[in-house]
Amino acid sequence: MLRTAVIGVGYLGRFHAQKYAQLANSELVGVVDSDYTRATVVAKETGTRAFKNHEDLLGKVDAVSIVVPTVHHHQITRPLLEAGIHVLLEKPIASTLAEAEDLEKLASQQQLVLQIGHVQRYNVVFKEFRESIQQPKFIENLRIAPFPKRGTDVDVILDLMIHDIDLVLAVTGELPIKVDCTGVSILTPLTDLAHARLVFPDGCVASLTASRVSDKAERKMRIFQNGLYLSLDFGTGQARKLQVNFLSELSPEDLQPETLQLERGDDLLAEIADFLECIEQDNSPQVSAKDGRRALQVAWQLKDLLVTN
Repeated sequence: MLRTAVIGVGYLGRFHAQKYAQLANSELVGVVDSDYTRATVVAKETGTRAFKNHEDLLGKVDAVSIVVPTVHHHQITRPLLEAGIHVLLEKPIASTLAEAEDLEKLASQQQLVLQIGHVQRYNVVFKEFRESIQQPKFIENLRIAPFPKRGTDVDVILDLMIHDIDLVLAVTGELPIKVDCTGVSILTPLTDLAHARLVFPDGCVASLTASRVSDKAERKMRIFQNGLYLSLDFGTGQARKLQVNFLSELSPEDLQPETLQLERGDDLLAEIADFLECIEQDNSPQVSAKDGRRALQVAWQLKDLLVTN
């Protein structure tokens, strides 16, 4: 059994603690938060101890989730890796590429699992069709949500769009050779709505829209490739699939997509369970530090365009 803890038990961190508490191969040793009152509430909820400082966990745990504002990712993660502790780090991996590269290098040197919390990789519709996506020609992602009740220290690119950047990089397997981005500030001094266009070496184009100024939440992805069209709804678990023989003669009946309703799972529980399994079996995580760094690299390319435009 692995000794675990959660650092940062605000809105999302509380859910991390709940998942660790229910997994059979996890002993939730404690939770940490800068708001100690908050930490004691979540500790009572999950049957564990509250700690005031993440340094108090050294020597007591094997693995942690870090769910704190992005600006603190590097300074909290680094000493834990140095102490030989495996880390599930919420996205984005860090505030800067230099910080991301430092954490990636250190985790490799220490031979530790540093998994990045791009939880959409564990969504049932993505897992179901991931292997079907081969050499996509065009990808369209839409991610909109009401303004978060939780505080946010980053713009919509690092808050929401980075999920879709990660998904697109996962299915293309490459970094884009050309990017473009537009964005506007609506509710905060930061960008709250952004649209990006990524062009890949093989000609694939990805169109990404993210907004945190909406009265509803939607998370959708459409993929077009030779002989295959997929429409994936990450929120409802519904998928539409049209598969034909490429370049064959088609009738109208051939062009009716199949609708599938998949049973929705617990993405966060699957992510944390996979993290612990990687540690126990000495496997590489589905979302590695390299994946997190590459997603951040593209995100910063887009952010830099907003500054210069």
